[in-house]
Amino acid sequence: NDKAVKDLVNLLFETSLLSSGFTLEEPQVHAARIHRMIKLGLGIEDEDEVATGDDVKAGDIPVAEGEAED
Repeated sequence: NDKAVKDLVNLLFETSLLSSGFTLEEPQVHAARIHRMIKLGLGIEDEDEVATGDDVKAGDIPVAEGEAED
């Protein structure tokens, strides 16, 4: 996939800029690239339904390691 390869190359470049102490002109674009790469890795399609805050109940969310249950 050409778009994924382009995103990956840009992501590596922008990450190296950040690691070197530079700032990005458009950090939202960098974040969007990260989200697209994560979605690609997880096999999530854009048209897949995403749960909103109203759809998720507190009991449905597992407790992360290291967090104490109340």
